[in-house]
Amino acid sequence: MGPEHLPDMRTSVPLPESNVDGSPSLANAQRPDVDEGGPAPRMITVATESSVDLVAAAQAGSEPPGSEDPAKGQGQEPAKQGDRVPDEDYDPFAKKGESVAEEEEYDPWESFNSRTFEFNRKFDKYVLKPIATAYESVMPDPLERGITNFFHNVRFVPRLMNNLFQAKLKGAGVELGRFLINSTLGLGGLFDPAKHLLGMETPDEDFGQTLGAYGVNPGPYLILPLLPPLTLRDATGFLFMDLALDPLNYLVFPVMPYRFAGQPMLTVRTTAQIGWWGQRVGQVVNDRAINLERYEGVEEATVDLYGAVRNAYLQKRAQAIRE
Repeated sequence: MGPEHLPDMRTSVPLPESNVDGSPSLANAQRPDVDEGGPAPRMITVATESSVDLVAAAQAGSEPPGSEDPAKGQGQEPAKQGDRVPDEDYDPFAKKGESVAEEEEYDPWESFNSRTFEFNRKFDKYVLKPIATAYESVMPDPLERGITNFFHNVRFVPRLMNNLFQAKLKGAGVELGRFLINSTLGLGGLFDPAKHLLGMETPDEDFGQTLGAYGVNPGPYLILPLLPPLTLRDATGFLFMDLALDPLNYLVFPVMPYRFAGQPMLTVRTTAQIGWWGQRVGQVVNDRAINLERYEGVEEATVDLYGAVRNAYLQKRAQAIRE
């Protein structure tokens, strides 16, 4: 058989999706997903290993050339609008509104969200990050981790109750056991012997997940000032249930008023507000200081930061509800 009759084998070797160590391949992450017979090209998010939460979003956006269905182009009709794309993260048992693809597309408030996202990003860059950097320079790392452990331990009530709301009795038992052990052996929650010595772990549950477990759709994607990404369902659960169940809101800060020379200086309500905002700001600064290196370079390495954060959040929430 002459060379002119040999079949063209060039497309039979697809580019790798990832390197040997599991990191995203640059050949795959820096090109648009081109499919001559399919939908329009989609730009792939470029992420570095430091952006742990965004790598999944970058990898989920494309398939390498040559990995298409070999039957494609051999008499089959082209995909119709609404049909599942082969590279889509698909769960055939997911309820309507729970699939990742459906959630990714439902951002009707994108104009508002993108402006708020930009405000939050600049607030972090010019206010929160400099404060966290100064805080990091004087605060020992073990103490930073201890503060994070303390707040996570004291806020066990919302996690416990949401496990019970979802009939996750094992998770509720683990949460209660962790609180008792860490509050005693862990010196009020500064340490986490329940996890490190006894292996007691369970996923954190919130009321947004509880609503999702009972079939409530996530609703529109939502970005609010100075808050993490949410959906309308998650925002409702956080603002009207999880905050109400937080012991720091109803037990710790409504204390007796401070007095000076026999005269009250602060009312109970004012004392509670100062205490709540103080602990909240302290926790945010502490968490940002712990994650200074983790978020370094994410903006420069990501083509569409807003879209990457949105997709990563929606995928994470969809997975958490299915667990």
